[in-house]
Amino acid sequence: MNLNIPKQWTKENYQQFLKELKTLQDQKYQTFHSKLIRNEMPLIGIRTPILQEIAQKISQDDYINFIKYNKHHYYEETILHGLILGYLKIDFKELLNLLEKFLPYNTNWAINDSVCANLKQFKKNQKLGYPWIINLLKSNNPWDIRFGFILLLDHYMNETYIDTILELANKPYTDHYYVNMAIAWMISICYIKFPEKTIVILENKTLQPWIQNKTISKIRDSKQVSKEKKDYLNTLKK
Repeated sequence: MNLNIPKQWTKENYQQFLKELKTLQDQKYQTFHSKLIRNEMPLIGIRTPILQEIAQKISQDDYINFIKYNKHHYYEETILHGLILGYLKIDFKELLNLLEKFLPYNTNWAINDSVCANLKQFKKNQKLGYPWIINLLKSNNPWDIRFGFILLLDHYMNETYIDTILELANKPYTDHYYVNMAIAWMISICYIKFPEKTIVILENKTLQPWIQNKTISKIRDSKQVSKEKKDYLNTLKK
C-alpha cells in the first residue's frame, strides 16, 4: 500500500489524503459492497483489511486532527474514524468520550459491526464498558442500540455475562430490522457457546416472534449444531 500518512494533519494534506485514498479503489468490490450495504454515503470501494491498516497507522500519531478534518462524506472516511478508535492506547474513559462523538456517524450495519469488532479494549474493560453499553440500549436511535448489542456479542460472550446478555435480549426494543437482526444473531451465538442456558429462552418463547424464528434459523445454519438439535429447534418456531 503506497499511501502517505501525515504525522500532523492539516486541512490541506487531508484533502490530498482523500485523493490518494481513491487510488486504492477496487471497482468490483465497490459495486458488490454498494449493493450489500445500501449506504447513502458515496462509497470509494476499499477492502476492510486495507482500511484497518490505514486506521492503525493514523492512530499512532495525530489522530485528533484527522478526526477534526474528517467530513464523513465518504463511507471510508467514516469507517476510518471508527476503526482508529480501536487501535488507541488511551484511558478507557477517554475512549468512551471519543466513541460518543463518533456514534452520530454510525448509520449502517457495515460501519457498526466493523467498528465494534475492532474495539477490543472492551474485553479488557468489561466492567467499565458495561454501563455505557446499557445506556446505548436505552437510546431512541436504533444504530446506538445495535452498537450496544454487537459490542456484547463481540466482547462479552463469556460465563460472567451470558445470563445478563440473555436477559437483555429478552427485553422490548424498537422494531427496527437491524436491531432485531443483531439480537437474533447474538442469541444464536449464545446458543452455540452456551446451549443449555440459551435453550431455556427459546423453549419459553418469550422473544418477539420474528426474533425467535430468525434466531432459530441462524442456529440451524451452523455446522456446529447436530441435526437432532436443529430438528428440535424447528419445533420452537412461533
